[in-house]
Amino acid sequence: MARNKQRDRAAAPLAETVDGGLAELVPDRERPRAWTLLVDGAPQSHVDLDDPAHLSFEYQRRLGHVVDLAAPPNRPLQAVHLGGGALTLARYVAATRPRSTQQVVELDGRLVQFVRRELPLDPAARVRVRSTDARAGLAKVQDGWADLIIADVFGGARTPAHLTSTEFLAEVRRALRPGGLYAANLADGPPLAHLRGQIATAAAVFPELALTADPTVLRGRRFGNAVLLASDRELPVAELTRRVATDPHPGRVEHGRALADFAGGAAPVTDANAKPSPAPPASVFR
Repeated sequence: MARNKQRDRAAAPLAETVDGGLAELVPDRERPRAWTLLVDGAPQSHVDLDDPAHLSFEYQRRLGHVVDLAAPPNRPLQAVHLGGGALTLARYVAATRPRSTQQVVELDGRLVQFVRRELPLDPAARVRVRSTDARAGLAKVQDGWADLIIADVFGGARTPAHLTSTEFLAEVRRALRPGGLYAANLADGPPLAHLRGQIATAAAVFPELALTADPTVLRGRRFGNAVLLASDRELPVAELTRRVATDPHPGRVEHGRALADFAGGAAPVTDANAKPSPAPPASVFR
């Protein structure tokens, strides 16, 4: 009976008003217990309750590669997720690296309640969720605690300005252990001024950077996502490049001189001049 009830529930979308607007969970017609989270019509996350290691969104697959390369296989991580959504990456870490300890910072408390009620976490997962601003939550992380920090924060489909500055990234580096990794989901379109500025900002704080995205995004032909990776240690660029190239939607990795040339002399962003990321064109979500 319970199984039939679950199948019936999965046949129709679920919706609830949250702090950020209208949240919807839309069933995936090809995967029986998989859902896509949308907020005000913008896709935020995809979760497969039967297979939390499955990452459907292109940018989430790239963040998954970062998780895989953050430490030797199966080694637990101490991870901080700035931005929760449907907790997709926290579920991925829990599934692929058992005994990991994770902190999720998500401003929208009502969204957290909706997601945790309809898409419950594995009870064995060591995931703590804080409903507060990402930068305020990051400030509460102990110095050098995190092996990995992932930033995937959007309000109204835009990254808030206070999460784009050198001051913010200095807090990220403080919370990372030596050799830890920082990965950020960035969204931009032509002329890519925001993306170039974020590369320059990260370069002012971290000595090692890499960027991965769809080649058409990097060429400024369309609006899309890019994942920026930063650390104080040499990055696994060769393996990241191999993995990204074999994705269903192959991407490209830039680092070193090529990445500096791509930034094109952009200036680092500070709290004094920070702006939100650009709003995506309406056609992105059609």
